[in-house]
Amino acid sequence: MSRPIKPLAALLVLAMTACATPAEQPPEATAAAEAAATPAETVTTTAGDARATPEIATGWEAKPPAVARKFMISAAHPLAAQAGYDMLKKGGAAIDAAIATQAVLTLVEPQSSGIGGGAFMLYWDGETRRLTSWDGRETAPAAATPERFLGPDGKPLAFYDAVVGGISVGVPGVLRMLEEAHEREGRLPWASLFDPAIKLAEEGFTVTPRLHQLLAEDEHLRKMPAAKAYFYGDDDQPPAVGERLRNPELAATFRTIARGGADAFYQGALARAIVDAVKGAPRNPGDMSLGDLAGYEAKERPPVCTGYRGRLVCGMGPPSSGGIAVAQILGLLDTLSPALVDEPMGAKTIHYLTQAERLAFADRNLYVADADFVQVPVAGLLDKGYLRQRARLMSATDLVAEPAAGTPPGVAKQTAELGVGQAIELPSTSHMSIVDARGDALSMTTSIENGFGSRVFVKGFLLNNQLTDFAFSAKDDDGRLVANRVAPGKRPRSSMSPTVVLGQNLRPVLLTGSPGGSRIIGYTARSVMSVLDWELDPQEAASLPHAQSRGGPTELEAGTAAELLADDLRARGHEVKITDMTSGLHMIAIGPDGRLYGGADPRREGAALGE
Repeated sequence: MSRPIKPLAALLVLAMTACATPAEQPPEATAAAEAAATPAETVTTTAGDARATPEIATGWEAKPPAVARKFMISAAHPLAAQAGYDMLKKGGAAIDAAIATQAVLTLVEPQSSGIGGGAFMLYWDGETRRLTSWDGRETAPAAATPERFLGPDGKPLAFYDAVVGGISVGVPGVLRMLEEAHEREGRLPWASLFDPAIKLAEEGFTVTPRLHQLLAEDEHLRKMPAAKAYFYGDDDQPPAVGERLRNPELAATFRTIARGGADAFYQGALARAIVDAVKGAPRNPGDMSLGDLAGYEAKERPPVCTGYRGRLVCGMGPPSSGGIAVAQILGLLDTLSPALVDEPMGAKTIHYLTQAERLAFADRNLYVADADFVQVPVAGLLDKGYLRQRARLMSATDLVAEPAAGTPPGVAKQTAELGVGQAIELPSTSHMSIVDARGDALSMTTSIENGFGSRVFVKGFLLNNQLTDFAFSAKDDDGRLVANRVAPGKRPRSSMSPTVVLGQNLRPVLLTGSPGGSRIIGYTARSVMSVLDWELDPQEAASLPHAQSRGGPTELEAGTAAELLADDLRARGHEVKITDMTSGLHMIAIGPDGRLYGGADPRREGAALGE
């Protein structure tokens, strides 16, 4: 059978609430649509701001699965996916398609990612059969101190008091990372990869309902003069749905980068403009220097891999916590009988899954930070004996309420004495998965952190606010140092989890990842289970109602069949929270015969395209 995955007809009885078209939606889905017209949940953050919200839900669009034989891309906006598709059609490598896609995303999905941000990428070279991981995460300026996000009273700033303006901006890394990967893997000329974005920026693109709603809801962007001038009219209103939005300044920026490479971004006139914008921000002027930009380095790091159900699941290591946490979740579940997690929407499955997530998040919050600054016990955290020991804490009936971090083998004394740090991750992020005609493949998650980043707008693009992914306090309540504290040149911890699953022949069988802040970890782990355990195709997997825990309540996706699990989970001891969960899974599965199966999350406006 050429199709590696089978439809799950029994699941559709429950999942219909999530997958129905607007005309067919039952009451639960109608409620979800109504909720999408209002801001997402309010969350109380450790920095004391009850107004901080993740990127809001903007509706649901059922999408057909994509099938191809030669190449495929799944990305977060149709125009961006088309740009990548066009490069693949020309014989380009997966990295060529990724660069073209990222450039267009900078224009059409400015709230989520762009050249003013950073990214993590796993890249499979089909010829050498080598998997590499690339770190394009932002760095803190040389002038940064651990007190960066403390107020005059010595207490952590409220979230948006820290986000908006120059102090939250890290040195962008995505362009340098993409260029270095292109030098090794690219097949098309660098300059040609920006042609689609330049044309769209000059001629304009059509404003989608999602972008319109996000602009309408954001209360901070319109208070920053440069951003307001581009995103809002004289009446202070965002462009209407269907209106054509042009960005000639970004076209000029892309022309400069196309001619001069990434150096034209990190040095020269563009670098000076970035530094001036950060230092001259009308709120929270920052301290980034030309030296910070010129000295930025993308890093190739070893991927983090673990065995699961006879496959090898590989992700990004520190400074991302995503690869370790996903590996721990799956590693904990791999110690159990598969029969305990064999129902995608069963309360028993979610009970065990969320216990594994709680244990993984306890370790993540204590141990994981930038490994160039902190000794992260990666091998110990993934040690099979350690995971078997931790798995004994999971129960068939009772919840692991508030698990503490474990003590993995090989943990250093100074690491064991760390305090648990809290960082607020409510980012806008994007994910793409790509397979080219020669067998190269990539999974890349890219971000500017919060929706519209720092709101600092320069030369046609937004700058990130990734430094607020650091812990706002350098010490915990007991005075112990926190691993993820601010330091000069340090990369903040991330939850981005680009993932490549290798089959028994050690070739890719699945590419997956998602935006969603710290929820990325749960989204990604469950997407792997969806294909390997439940044999769903990627579109079915991306459309599953969400259920997860980040160490606190068990979160069930509002307006979907996940809500039906609430009573059963409460009976097992769960505190249940029903909430919007705006993932953006973009997945490709590769069948035994090489056929490609793509899926794009119906919660966002992306597409899977292939030939």
